[in-house]
Amino acid sequence: MRTKWLVCAVLAVFFASVALPAAAANGDRIVRTTALDGLPVISFACAVLGCDVLLSLDTVPGETQPSSLFLVRGLVDSVLTLALRLLGLAAVEPDRPVTLAQGELWGSSQASAAVLDHLYNRTPVSYYGTVASEGYLQQPANDIVRLRETHCSLRQTGAGIVAVIDTGVDGDHPTLNSVLVNGYDFRRNVGGGDEKADSSVGQASAAVLDGTYVVNSSTIAMLNQASAAVLDDPAHAAFGHGTMVAGIVHAAAPTAKIMPLKAFGADGQGYTSDILRAIYYATKKGAKVLNMSFSRPTSSAELKRAIDHAVSKGLIAVASAGNEGTSSLRYPAAYDNVMGVASTSNADTRSSFSNYGTKNVWVAAPGEGIITTYPFGTFAATWGTSFAAPYVAGAAALLVDMQGSASNSQVSSAISRAKRLTYDLNYGRVDFYQAVQYGRALWPNAAMSAVPDTCTYSAVDWSEIE
Repeated sequence: MRTKWLVCAVLAVFFASVALPAAAANGDRIVRTTALDGLPVISFACAVLGCDVLLSLDTVPGETQPSSLFLVRGLVDSVLTLALRLLGLAAVEPDRPVTLAQGELWGSSQASAAVLDHLYNRTPVSYYGTVASEGYLQQPANDIVRLRETHCSLRQTGAGIVAVIDTGVDGDHPTLNSVLVNGYDFRRNVGGGDEKADSSVGQASAAVLDGTYVVNSSTIAMLNQASAAVLDDPAHAAFGHGTMVAGIVHAAAPTAKIMPLKAFGADGQGYTSDILRAIYYATKKGAKVLNMSFSRPTSSAELKRAIDHAVSKGLIAVASAGNEGTSSLRYPAAYDNVMGVASTSNADTRSSFSNYGTKNVWVAAPGEGIITTYPFGTFAATWGTSFAAPYVAGAAALLVDMQGSASNSQVSSAISRAKRLTYDLNYGRVDFYQAVQYGRALWPNAAMSAVPDTCTYSAVDWSEIE
């Protein structure tokens, strides 16, 4: 009798709700069930309420596992409020869009002088088993964070897997291909996470590097005119973002691995549901560091829960603070267990576009005119907190090299040994050398990386690569 009464009550709520305006049911929703194996629960709920279960958000694609988190289409908010407990639903939130924020070029003089000198320097050199451009390795930002000094003197070059939740990564890039591990494209529900899937630019066209072009408001890439024209539209506003982030991680921690997790399209748009899937995927597939170069102005209970779960499993969480030039909270950077990263100039001042404030920022890192990898085997200069964050993710991988089981709190504490700047940048600008020295105190028996004694970059021939 009790079961019959519950079903009747739910049906009564449902039929009372169908007279509501249709707009109330617009948009997908993230639904958590009270049961650990929630598929029967959510299936029953949607059979009653007339909604559709789209997919599980907390399982690895292709693997059979119990799930309690789902993406659902067609639920009505008023029904949810009254029927949650009756139907075995624990919580519901809208699947909000998230945009990859990018910085702005400071001006033609800065974009065309010292930055372009480094971008033009494409002398190929060997870099810990990969091939990179000399300008990418010798840029000021690397010296500011004491990258090479840490690699060569303290002999730490990184370990573990850094999961890059972004637009994907160019898996064929000669600087990155040997350090990539299997990732996933949550936009298409296929393995890999290759960023080039979002572009119609041909490999042959992009290989003709005859100039530099502003491909969006924050990136100058070495592309030919035909390639640049293809990318000059809103659909490609963030094309290359993930490959650029991955390149900075690799520069900072060259012997760490990188997992490309594609949760954003080339237009820079993504959804909370795909970010959740990526976090759970990274956690279950052995990642140690999460790089999240995105932000949103509102908190999400399920995003916080996913990050809390990842950190409880030993992952280290890093996120960009955002590029609106405000102290207003941005998430996930503002969560207590995430290292939010602001952007600084090469003069160690806060970038004008960077968000700030101790709630958003754990530390800062260089984020102006950063030379890094770009799709189709080339390089770009780019601006934004999106590109400051991977310096900190790379610093975390250096500490993981010292202690594979290093916790989020231990690594955060080490990274807080930074160069103090202004109060609004919290602990200051990250200093790899001081962070690793602190790690030596935490783990005095930590092994050193197998760094060549000379610690020099050997020249190679691009013609053998391209």
